[in-house]
Amino acid sequence: MGAMPQASVDPRRVGEILVDHGVCGDEKIDVALAVQRERGGLIGQILVQQQAISALQLLTALGGQLGVPVFETIDEDAIDVSLVAPLSLSYAKEHELLPLSFIEGVLTVAMSNPLSLDALDDLRVLYSPKRFEPRLVPEEVLTPAINHAFDRRARADQVVDDLSHDGDDGVAHIAHELQDAAKDILDEDDEAPIIRLVNSVLNQAAKERASDVHVEPMEKYVLIRFRRDGVLSEVVRTPKRFQASISSRVKIMAGLNIAEKRLPQDGRIRIKVAGRDIDLRVSTIPTAHGERIVMRLLDKTSTTLDLRSLGMLESVRLPLDGLIHRPNGIILCTGPTGSGKTTTLYSALVTINKPDINILTIEDPVEYQLEGIGQMQVQPKIDFTFARGLRATLRQDPDVVLVGEIRDLETAEIAVQASLTGHLVLSTVHTNDAASTFTRLVDMGVEPFLIASSVLGILAQRLIRVLCKDCREPYEPTGLELEMLDVRSDDSRLSTATFFRSKGCPLCGMTGYAGRSGLHELLVPNEEVKRLVVQKSDAGVIKRAAVRAGMKTLLEDGAVKCMSGVSTIEEVVRIANAAVE
Repeated sequence: MGAMPQASVDPRRVGEILVDHGVCGDEKIDVALAVQRERGGLIGQILVQQQAISALQLLTALGGQLGVPVFETIDEDAIDVSLVAPLSLSYAKEHELLPLSFIEGVLTVAMSNPLSLDALDDLRVLYSPKRFEPRLVPEEVLTPAINHAFDRRARADQVVDDLSHDGDDGVAHIAHELQDAAKDILDEDDEAPIIRLVNSVLNQAAKERASDVHVEPMEKYVLIRFRRDGVLSEVVRTPKRFQASISSRVKIMAGLNIAEKRLPQDGRIRIKVAGRDIDLRVSTIPTAHGERIVMRLLDKTSTTLDLRSLGMLESVRLPLDGLIHRPNGIILCTGPTGSGKTTTLYSALVTINKPDINILTIEDPVEYQLEGIGQMQVQPKIDFTFARGLRATLRQDPDVVLVGEIRDLETAEIAVQASLTGHLVLSTVHTNDAASTFTRLVDMGVEPFLIASSVLGILAQRLIRVLCKDCREPYEPTGLELEMLDVRSDDSRLSTATFFRSKGCPLCGMTGYAGRSGLHELLVPNEEVKRLVVQKSDAGVIKRAAVRAGMKTLLEDGAVKCMSGVSTIEEVVRIANAAVE
């Protein structure tokens, strides 16, 4: 083992050192010695268990006894994360050590157990240092530092940097690495380079709560981007030579044909990341520079299917709760892809799901497994469409039916007939706002009088980014900003409102936002709206009538959330105006 500093070695026993330093008295030492004679163990640990001394005081005494310096903190930014490459996370935690730096043959190691001499022997074999420079740190300081080092090591950019330095050896294990990734990817001990790279990307995406991972081949490199809170950002660029290997690895995991690179393919990956179940919907398409891959992440463990958690104001949630408890009719949810429609409808199903109700769904695809609910997935290749699935569902004596999307006249007509014959039907339609849904159904060919008599309510929604609570700062909005929000300067609500703006901090990745919430617009048709629908009035006329009847628009909903500090005026106006255009 490399030489250890011996300049200030104290040959006395630990108990004597503690007494001499005034940390504890002789009587506590005597009690601890009695316990040691009866049960065995180390005197210092017994004193800590008896709360006679702290763990740091014991460590300081041991450091003095061994001549090893004691540090109360570790500068995590100064850790050379490349040094943990030969170690596993479990080994570092089990032996309570972390290599910090390796300069001119001197390996500096942080330890919380100064008696781990066998571990130092292991490090001597792995690193061949001229000498060791151990540092004793408390366990509560060392453990976060270990996690930080291994987490940085697992980041995609670090893995790519490692593989790039490996040269062509980085792609030498391709045949070995194309295997199923059924277990938790953080527990993968496979060192095949592309497996490490793909796992690190998925691990980082899950940790950063990304909704999508984009793998985009360019002419000279492969670009990997994450969509976080609705915004795409670059994560890492990998060398072009890794492109085929990354594509093959992802396609194998998703059960796709790795030999077919000319046609689009769709698949699914189910993995665990740090104990969390993650579903990934994988889509590949051929482009000029190779196959482009997009993976949509569905984190089953982090999604709370509860209407109260979706950011709905009481003025929206309470009427919607009343609608979903109705025995028949159609409730539609509308908005662009990725606006949370499925989560809203699933939350509605969970709310009304009881043993005495038969709930069936027909979806494309089944995104979340709901206990006690029968779920089917459409298969267009074998002509199992929404319309055909809905017909079959109605023969299963359902009380409530969820149709993933109304895309055509046939599905729309069956849904309307089902609602008129005693079933509650929930579905989605792709329209810009709630009022446009009526004109969309009419354009499909559904009779207006059937629409007016069957539709109970239409919920339009969007997702806005939520301000980071750690760095948001209050401010006074300008008259122009209030005008953009459609709030009058003499609005009585302004007297109690507090507006915030984004700032940015390390916890939110300097974006100023952390997470997303919903903007909602619930249209419950009254007699005037129904009359306008029958008359085939345009969406603008229907919307004005609904507003007169009390409907709050997406922009009005957003104004309330700005006043309560949920999001910024800039974010709400950006999202709400996109819905109006």
